Amino acid sequence: MNRYYYDLHIHSCLSPCGDDDMTPNNIAGMAALNGLGIVALTDHNTAKNCPAFFEACKRCGVIPVAGIELSTAEDIHLVCLFPELEAAMEFDKVIDGHLPDIKNKPDIFGRQQILDGEDNEIGEVDKLLIAATDLWTQDAIALAREYGAHVRPAHIDRTSNGMIAILGDVPREYGFNFVEFNDGANKESYFADYPSIRDCSVIVSSDAHHLWDINEAVNYFDIHDEPYSSAKVRRELFKMLSGE
Repeated sequence: MNRYYYDLHIHSCLSPCGDDDMTPNNIAGMAALNGLGIVALTDHNTAKNCPAFFEACKRCGVIPVAGIELSTAEDIHLVCLFPELEAAMEFDKVIDGHLPDIKNKPDIFGRQQILDGEDNEIGEVDKLLIAATDLWTQDAIALAREYGAHVRPAHIDRTSNGMIAILGDVPREYGFNFVEFNDGANKESYFADYPSIRDCSVIVSSDAHHLWDINEAVNYFDIHDEPYSSAKVRRELFKMLSGE
């Protein structure tokens, strides 16, 4: 067993609300400087910067995880993490079809930049990525799981787009085994107030939109990683997330 510090909810400059400095290489570099071993890129309703992020993380010695922060029709945010990059990119194509045809206004919402592994801009997404999809929460969860995703409700301790703020609870029928807190200090009060989450494990992640928001080496998983490879660590992480 070895200890891996993590941050499993980070946005790049592809999210319109993400700072332009949140490039794949800058995120990977800051994660390494902060002592993180595992980092997930989870842009709003897209995974298009994940291939570049995987390249950047390899150079920095950080284990990357491909993800998407999915906005449901109720405007609840779900973090969807994928054990393989390819599955995330397939899910990306599916989610694009569930986004409304609303054009981004970069001067209002920010640019939506697609970068390559050297942080060169290779494209820009026209659809507004922070819009809610047409998928109701239960359907969104089921669809993501069809693509092998680990799904959890994002930042349940926040009033903005948190499941508890919108639904008043985390329904047990959704089958979550993890919930995400933005601030780990809120865990005890939320577990006291919401019995439905008491059996869930906790992930604390930054939801970083700026480099300085990325977590320090505080939250961790102990993971079996012998014989070592980044793919082995990622597999073991997803076993843990699935409850195996």
